[in-house]
Amino acid sequence: MGIFVQDLRFAFRMLRKSPSFTVAAILTLAVAIGANAVVFGALNALVLRPLNVPHAESMYELGRANGQNESYPSYLDLRDRNRSFESLAAEAFDQVGLDTGQGPALSWGYSTSGNYFDVLGIQPYLGRLFHAADEHGANSAPYVVLSYAYWHTHFDDDRRVAGRVVQLNKHPFTIIGVTPPGFVGILVGFSPDFFVPIVSQQEPGEHNLLNARGNHWIDFVLGHLKPGVTPAQATADLNSIGAYLVRNYPKEETDGSFGIGHAGGFGDIFNGAVKAFLAGLMLLAGLILLAACANLGSLFTARAAERSREVALRLALGSSRQRILRGLFSEALLVSLAGGGLGLWGSVMLMRWLSAWHPFPEFPIHVPVSPDAHVYGVALLLALVSGLLFGAIPVRQVLRTDPYEIIKSGARSTRGRQIGVRDLLLGLQIALCAVLVTSSLVALRGLLRSLHTHLGIEPQNAMLVSTDLATAGYRHSEIPGMQKRMTDATATIPGVTAVGLVGEDPPLHMGWQRANVFTDRTSDFRPSNAAAVAISYNISPEYFQAAGTGLLLGRNFTWHDGQNAPRVAIVNQVFARKIFGSPAQSI
Repeated sequence: MGIFVQDLRFAFRMLRKSPSFTVAAILTLAVAIGANAVVFGALNALVLRPLNVPHAESMYELGRANGQNESYPSYLDLRDRNRSFESLAAEAFDQVGLDTGQGPALSWGYSTSGNYFDVLGIQPYLGRLFHAADEHGANSAPYVVLSYAYWHTHFDDDRRVAGRVVQLNKHPFTIIGVTPPGFVGILVGFSPDFFVPIVSQQEPGEHNLLNARGNHWIDFVLGHLKPGVTPAQATADLNSIGAYLVRNYPKEETDGSFGIGHAGGFGDIFNGAVKAFLAGLMLLAGLILLAACANLGSLFTARAAERSREVALRLALGSSRQRILRGLFSEALLVSLAGGGLGLWGSVMLMRWLSAWHPFPEFPIHVPVSPDAHVYGVALLLALVSGLLFGAIPVRQVLRTDPYEIIKSGARSTRGRQIGVRDLLLGLQIALCAVLVTSSLVALRGLLRSLHTHLGIEPQNAMLVSTDLATAGYRHSEIPGMQKRMTDATATIPGVTAVGLVGEDPPLHMGWQRANVFTDRTSDFRPSNAAAVAISYNISPEYFQAAGTGLLLGRNFTWHDGQNAPRVAIVNQVFARKIFGSPAQSI
């Protein structure tokens, strides 16, 4: 240990004598290790980190093979008929106007089945949570459970919050509890403000989603596998239930095939794309680290060449080659630890900023990439491995040093071999940098193409204003009249040339409003007989003018195309070619 400390002290003195070399080496390694730490931190937070619930290893999420969500009646069949899960819970995104006494504000949360917290094994931080015993039909459980973050920011940690009444879409709900810190459901990145029972999110006399088997609005169904049940057995069990649903409800159910996956990270809905994207980033970050090691290897080789006379004198005076190599590796170790520490510090600052960043202010979405012990461990490992890699490059040069020849003729006797090693490292650097530059240019070209993609609308001088009348307490039948009054009032604003309404913004629309399309020759309207599945938009007559979209054929909508008029639709060219053979035949 004493010899090792001496080697470190000597290495520190040698590095201090060459400040330019030391600073360049540390900064080079800091950038490379920092990039790898950030990418691994994202991979760890979004994919590798287990779900923040008890016994997460046995928690599985189930889904249809065709990606379709579940209806509430189908969820009940899955919950009651399966023999593989302890119980199944349901969860769906919910957007409401939440009024805590200071006026309604747009809030996002989850509508869940009554057994949701029991299935996940979550205990309240404050008050109590709702349970299956609270459900007794539609609107029988007007309770709301607040998330810890929302309670902290909107109620100032008031421990007497349980029992207070708030308004959700102008309907009274009683706060009964607060979830523990860190619990956000099963979808990483989505931070809900509240949790409410599914049975209490209905509109009496309008449309009751509890009985609508054809309305697939449940986003997640999950539960713990029973002991001894394998995922394959659970999948077979679910497929048998799916066959029952298709057989008994052919008009609403098209595909009875199911799949299951661990409920964690982004879930199996996004995990494939997230893993592929982060794997690509890890590959690029690894190439950056290799390029940095090659660069540092070149610097250490050049430094060893400059110190060849010093090494020869030390050998001539009786120093062992092993002692000299220990000194070189000590220098590499100090550089790697300093560079790793600096890179880790920078990556931690960046990850903390990313964790606090809200890319979409209107949605409760953030990237939870706060570093943990795994990130620190990977950064330390990368620093040590990098130090060994670039520190080992001058080893052969030192082992073959002939002190007599170097003292006699200077450093010229080994110059040819030094140039060969440095040329090899330079070639490796050029190759790695070429790959990185090419990848960056390809990504940049893809970004530019996406920015200039023609979306069928004219975004110049257009303003998008979001509104949700349901959150203001408007019933379904009252919304069209209010929308007409809104467009008429907006059109009178000076400078406004056109105003239109659309249910979902087309450039951002994810396609969850889908409709089965049948030809005029179809008599059996089961979903399996559909000629196509189309994404649909509900628009006002003025929408195309406001969006700058022209019609190739036919006419635009009018306000006379209402509920009492024959149903009409406007289709795009792809639809017309697929269903009718040509756009002209669709008129």
